[in-house]
Order: sequence, then C-alpha cells, then structure tokens
Amino acid sequence: MNPREALSMSLRAIRGHPLRSGLTALGVLIGVAAVIVFVILGASLQAAVIGEVGGEDAERIYVWNGPEDAQGPPGAGARAVFTEDDIDRLHAIEGVDGVAPYASVDANGFEHGGDTIAGGDAVATGPEYFTDDAIAEGRAFESGENEVVLTPLAAEAFEEDVAVGDRVTITFDDGSEAEMTVVGILDGSGPRSPFDGFGEDARVYVPADPFHGTTTETADGDQRVYPYVVVTADSPKSVDGVEEAVRTYLEDESDASEALPATFVVETQTNEDLLEQVNDLLATLTGFITGVALISLLVGSIGIANVMLVSVTERTREIGIMKTVGARNRDVLQLFLTEAAILGMLGAAAGALVGFAGGYVATRLLEFPFVAPLEWAVVAVVTGVLVGALAGLYPAWNAARTDPIDALRYE
Repeated sequence: MNPREALSMSLRAIRGHPLRSGLTALGVLIGVAAVIVFVILGASLQAAVIGEVGGEDAERIYVWNGPEDAQGPPGAGARAVFTEDDIDRLHAIEGVDGVAPYASVDANGFEHGGDTIAGGDAVATGPEYFTDDAIAEGRAFESGENEVVLTPLAAEAFEEDVAVGDRVTITFDDGSEAEMTVVGILDGSGPRSPFDGFGEDARVYVPADPFHGTTTETADGDQRVYPYVVVTADSPKSVDGVEEAVRTYLEDESDASEALPATFVVETQTNEDLLEQVNDLLATLTGFITGVALISLLVGSIGIANVMLVSVTERTREIGIMKTVGARNRDVLQLFLTEAAILGMLGAAAGALVGFAGGYVATRLLEFPFVAPLEWAVVAVVTGVLVGALAGLYPAWNAARTDPIDALRYE
C-alpha cells in the first residue's frame, strides 16, 4: 500500500466518525494550547522585565531595606529610613554618577481640562531617576518645582490627551492640591526600575522635593526619609565597586543604619542580579510548563490509543478482507499509524492556533509585550504527530497481527 492510499483511507475513516475524531483530537489540542500559552507568557515576562531593566540601565544599583527573611519582590517590607544626608553622602562615593530617592505619594485624583480621574499614587523621586533617552518629549522635572513627568498611558488617561506644557492638578491624600506643569512624557509606560513593579501602567512622577512629606528627626534637624534609593554608577565596570561601597556606608555609617530595627538589613541589587533572578524564575516556569505539557499530552495520547483500539475492533472484518485480498501486516500497520498521526497533527495544529490566541489575550490582560515564539508552532505540530503515532502504535500492531480467518468470522 502506498502512502497516498493509506492517507486517503485514514482520512475517510476519520470523516466517518467526526464527533469521535474531534473529541480525540481535543485532548492533544488542550495540551498543546496550554504549552504555547505558558511559553508565550514566559517569553513576554522576560521581555517585560529584561527589556526594561537590562541593557541601557546596566549601571543602576537598587537599594532598599527589609526584614532579614523577607520574601517577595525588591523593596518588599521596606521602611523609610534613608535620609537626605545619606543621599548626599552616597553622591560623594567615588564612581557614583547619580542618586535618586524613590517613594510613593498617596493621591486621590488627577485633574486636567475639567476631566478628573480618581485614585492612583504618584512616585516621588529625583531627576536622576530618568536616563537621558528615557524622555520622549520634553525633559525631566527639576527638584523644588511644581513639575511632573508622565508615562504615555497616564497622558492618555484623560478625555483630552495631556501634552508637554499642559497643567494638571493633583489632589493628595491629605486633601491638599498642587497645580503642576507637565514637562516630560516618557518613551514608554513600562517600569523604570523594579520598584515600579511589572508591566505597563499610567505612572505619574513628581519631584521628591517638595512633594514627599515623610520626615524624621536627626541630629541635623528634620529630614525627608525614603524607603528606596536608586544609585547610578559612572560605568558598568564600576558597578561592583560602587555597590560594595554603598552597602558599607549604609550598614556602618549612615543615618539609616541607626534607624533600622535590629532584624532589618540593607539590600542592594544590580540589573545583573535582577536578570539572574528572572532567569531562575523562567527556569521554574519552564519546569512547570513541562509538567503541564506531559500531563496534558499524556491524557491526549491515552484518548488516541483508546479510540484506535475501538477502531481496530470495529474494523476487524475490514482488516480480514484486506488481508484476504493481499494486504500485508505492514500495510495494516501503516494504515492505523497514519490515522493516529493525523488525529495528533490535527489536534496539535488547532492547539497551536488556540494557544497563540490565548497567549495574546493573556499578555494583553497582564499588559506584557506580546512575544510569540513562532518556532513553537512547528514544535507543536511535530509533537502532535509523534504523540499520535506513539499512541497508535500498539493498536496498529494489534490490528496488523490479526489472523484473517478469525477476522472474517468476527461479528
């Protein structure tokens, strides 16, 4: 029997039982779709994190504090203990190019052109927080001024888009209001640091001076205090040395070291550290994906094997007739293997389409960039064919060794 003839007979058998064939392929479809959705989410998460905090921000060191056994993302459990004097001293460390405080400021609403949007916090930081190429329009704000920088999503949140030079009014949690000039629109709405969280968002950045109001009493009088600090080294090569010097100062000589509880420690992290954590996270995610894939595809292969066994039973007389007119064992084996492989391929192809569609929807909901590894579509189809062929191997072998006399007697 030539392959074309086997293909024609297999397709005819599949079309003869459309519902059963569809349900059989559904098992493979679900398994392949689940794999592709998780692969897309992993790749998109990698793009969201590595794309935002890697590369051009390689000189940055993120500093915060927290309990020794704290779990969670960078900054989890941090207290506002880094004083303005600490920031000035960090500035003086050799190899440091810039230091930006970072804190959240509670806001009740933002108003522009009579349109008010409620809720959301503003980020209080310094102009050093923005790299030279981070501003798509305008410039970074200046400390001490009523100026604000927005992400594109924040600028588009109002009925009338906000542009550089427009005025917005921020109502803070204590009821006070501040009319501010928009001086800059960022080049994207993604996070500028791990303290911004993941994904794109409508972020509003204001100068820490004068809009961050948390203070503490020190020997030099009241000073603003911050839970996070972003230090920028003057080159990627000096990052390690600067990180060590920053940690030494903050642990031994800073105002923060005196204010921190005994169970708290100073944490520092570079972008290289973050990338390693992301890779570890993705490795864990890959393991999870592999587990889901194995379970799902196992279920799908069991379904194919079950249907093929039923098909062999139903077509026992047909097998007997085929052998009587000259069909060899390998012809029968080829026929049933082809049918099983087609079921696997159809399920995998449909699963690839559903997986890419589901991955797109998931990344839109999570506001990740959509990254589609198209090679996985090919891998999915090949996997489906292999799963189908392996699942159909025993039923096909069982059919091939059927005695033609017994088959013709079968009722």
